[in-house]
Amino acid sequence: MHELSIVLSIIDEIGDASEARGLHNVEVVHLRVGAFSGVDRNALLFAWELACQGTPFEHARLDIETVPLVIHCTVCRQSRTPPSLYELCCPECKTPSGTIVTGRELEVVSLEVVA
Repeated sequence: MHELSIVLSIIDEIGDASEARGLHNVEVVHLRVGAFSGVDRNALLFAWELACQGTPFEHARLDIETVPLVIHCTVCRQSRTPPSLYELCCPECKTPSGTIVTGRELEVVSLEVVA
């Protein structure tokens, strides 16, 4: 379960950032996770609960925005959502595409803190 190592990295990152800014009561951590990132949302939430126990983020909630997979079709010259995560082809002309526009994201977007 690589989600645990991802969560541990997130905790390190937000710990450093919140400490540097004097933010001590983080309530919500907002993430963007791409549908094609290889990260399982439920495993990430489970790992968050597990890894935050006994830390300053023990009561913080993880809010995950799922970013859809979008590819660019060189034939249609349009960015489109493919039929599935396993068929990286244009849904209109059926041309395969290796150009991913969105869907690989895994980023901390923001923190909500108690003032």
